[in-house]
Amino acid sequence: MNTFEKIYEVVKSIPKGKVATYGQVAILAGNPHWARVVGYALHNNPDPSSIPCHRVVNREGKVAEVYAFGGGIVQRQLLEGEGIAFLPDGRIDLEKHSIQI
Repeated sequence: MNTFEKIYEVVKSIPKGKVATYGQVAILAGNPHWARVVGYALHNNPDPSSIPCHRVVNREGKVAEVYAFGGGIVQRQLLEGEGIAFLPDGRIDLEKHSIQI
């Protein structure tokens, strides 16, 4: 399995109603230094219907401004549709909504 495939497998395992940070995905994919690689992989997501890249956020709990499939507003809408609440400053409460590793 190549690096992107490892990342996609991790992202597929993030359940609805939860998020993971780029760093968490990198750790689970096998290398804690891959956070930027995670971003590249998700930008090139070959199958958005089965690889829920909208569930990956930055270390502060913010959505990507240039979310690959429609911008940060679309990413936020998808997450809210899965029951994820945003704080008044636009971040996600990672203690509440982040996967545990």
